[in-house]
Amino acid sequence: MDFPRLLTVKQNFPDHQLADVRGSVLAELQSSQFASRVIPGGRVAIGVGSRGIVNIATIVRAVVDYWKSQGCNPFIFPAMGSHGAATAQGQADVLAHYGIDQASMGCPVISELHVVSLGKDANGIEAFMDKNAFDSDGVMLVGRVKWHTDFAGKIESGLFKMMAIGLGKFAGAQRYHTYAYKLGLEHVIRSVGRQVLGSGKILGGLAILEDASHHTGKVAAVPVEAMEQREEELLELVKSWMGRIPMDLDILILTEIGKNISGAGMDTKVVNRSVQGEYNPWPGPKFQRLFIRDLSSMSYGNGVGLGMGDVVHDRLLEKIDWNPTRINSLTASTPAAIRTPLHYPSDLECLSSMMPTVGKLDQAEVTIGWVRNSLEISSLFLSENLRGQIAADATLEIVGAAEAMAFDQHGNLTNTVPAH
Repeated sequence: MDFPRLLTVKQNFPDHQLADVRGSVLAELQSSQFASRVIPGGRVAIGVGSRGIVNIATIVRAVVDYWKSQGCNPFIFPAMGSHGAATAQGQADVLAHYGIDQASMGCPVISELHVVSLGKDANGIEAFMDKNAFDSDGVMLVGRVKWHTDFAGKIESGLFKMMAIGLGKFAGAQRYHTYAYKLGLEHVIRSVGRQVLGSGKILGGLAILEDASHHTGKVAAVPVEAMEQREEELLELVKSWMGRIPMDLDILILTEIGKNISGAGMDTKVVNRSVQGEYNPWPGPKFQRLFIRDLSSMSYGNGVGLGMGDVVHDRLLEKIDWNPTRINSLTASTPAAIRTPLHYPSDLECLSSMMPTVGKLDQAEVTIGWVRNSLEISSLFLSENLRGQIAADATLEIVGAAEAMAFDQHGNLTNTVPAH
């Protein structure tokens, strides 16, 4: 089978990168009124999630140092629902893998699953909070604000979602996703978030925004009094920065998926797939087939997202730990996201199986794109038959000569997607 040659293409996204991430965090917190809410010498619980946020260790260490400078005693706790296989040690391991442990942060990291009930709302939704956080003198959240992989709304992923699903640990995450099945996840996030704010335990949040090149573009200290409105504004801003694959494709190749990349294993709004199995449900470029080659080592064996692929390499299946994968998928009520697609022991077989399925008799016309993952899309491969479309887009730049898709003796690709 003849495969098209690949062009290395750079997407020239606007650059919002902060020059001094630590300094920006400290400046935001110094200008906030967070410390005025805590008694001198008080214990401050800092909630940190499980996403692969760039500069997260630098950011969290700056938050710890801020609270120390205010005469407080901070500690860190995982705010991550069912991640880390819904175990205390697993969640501590997730943080440690991101460089967040007692030695590097200069404060304790306390990971337990015990929660305290905060009561129920009018729909009967019971809110929960990590017990260690509840027993502290105040809770601060550190999280990224971005679009959610399952739905579209004015509040999606961010501090409110962390208050709901993260602070509620496994007990809360199970219940919230069950209610969301009928009421919608945004409704549940807002409702539980308001209950958590009503507890009086939240001191504020630090919102992190990343640009299309996965740089830290903004950090914002968000006060509790305006958290809901401020998060809506920040989400609108970061959506305007969103990067996309630049055009429709017959086959999109992902080198890897993983929980560190997205809650769904991949950003569904970049790859245009639904966790329920729907093809191209979102506005933007459309992709007929999705080929997933591997699982990120930072995903701890969690293979959530493989079900959105049309074909996967056997190497991905061999790396899956089905226990955390099942726990995460069933907690989120998304069993379709872990269905096993077609799979083969080589890249050659995976691609060859998909080429005839995109409705083109002349396979020289099949268009292919290849990115490392759904976060890193500044640099990508595009098939040479897209040269005209690339040239017509002022934001795209061809870097170097076209290269053939090369396979080793086992039928696996030896080309490497350029670093973003």
